[in-house]
Amino acid sequence: MKMKTFTGMIATVLATGALLAGCGATDNTASGNETPSTAGGENKQPTYTFRLAESHPADYPTTLGDKRFAELVNQKTNGRIKIEVFPSSQLGEEKAVIEQVQLGAIEFTRVSTGPLAEFNKAFGVFSLPYIFESEEHEWNFLNGPDAQKLLDGLSSSKFMGLAYYDSGARSFYTREPVKSIEDLKGMKIRVIQNKVNIDLMNALGASATPMPYGDVFNALQTGVIDGAENNWPSYYTSKHYEQAKNIIVDSHQRVPEVLMVSQVTWDKLSDEDKKAIKEAAAESVAYQREQWKKFEKEAEDTVRAAGVTVTEVSDLMPWQEAVKPMIEKYRPDYKEVLDAIENAKNK
Repeated sequence: MKMKTFTGMIATVLATGALLAGCGATDNTASGNETPSTAGGENKQPTYTFRLAESHPADYPTTLGDKRFAELVNQKTNGRIKIEVFPSSQLGEEKAVIEQVQLGAIEFTRVSTGPLAEFNKAFGVFSLPYIFESEEHEWNFLNGPDAQKLLDGLSSSKFMGLAYYDSGARSFYTREPVKSIEDLKGMKIRVIQNKVNIDLMNALGASATPMPYGDVFNALQTGVIDGAENNWPSYYTSKHYEQAKNIIVDSHQRVPEVLMVSQVTWDKLSDEDKKAIKEAAAESVAYQREQWKKFEKEAEDTVRAAGVTVTEVSDLMPWQEAVKPMIEKYRPDYKEVLDAIENAKNK
């Protein structure tokens, strides 16, 4: 009798526990996973916590743009969607991150169109040299329908393009002085890991050396490479100017950044959440560009004050002539976009 009573008590406890477990849904979130709450018998919209991978430092203009984007998403979804920004390559270098975003292992990233071209060929057009005459010309194009078409086309590579961010113009910096195109000949120059950049170096007579961004400082320090190329803020924040104390400002490329999300993640979201994320991305651009312009000037002023030798290219004609065969080689691949970029001069 006692045994039956004890057994009955155990059964009652187990049943009560199961009932409580069934009624006790929580709002705790897991990265990339929705956790719908059914508390009170009402269905609530899912909550998410996502990660955004960023290769630059926490105070860099693109990172500030990322953070502004995350804030706007949080506001527009009443706190249901939280995006945590991980700067300084905490989640990996750009190429590795792009692969993880493609798989859905990382949800968001900000990435240069340079390495992105290895995953979506259309973005290789931005690595072609001297196709933009100025910042105004570049943004006339980026704000137009043809640039939006490129973002939409990322879906074929399992991404969703959200917005373009500014990254200024890229120029060459070297351990030894470069005063003209002739001085570049034979130099080992680090480039972004894509074929167009390798062809660019060949066209200018230099030796292309692809390597991850994080390896460049040591490579300059040890003489593995003779130089690299980038914009003023990256030249400054990376401290590359300490090892390569000469820069020749030729502005050969204006390579925009892309804010994007994994297609795997995108497909989980409701239309309402997609709309909020797109709006947040678009609204973050003005803030990012403002931060870029401010920091670009600070970086240039600081580098000049540090004693770097700055050479301004007064005549770009020899440089442009040297790369003409290369551009014609790629024209069949990018004819429609190149025509749109040319037309954007007049807007």
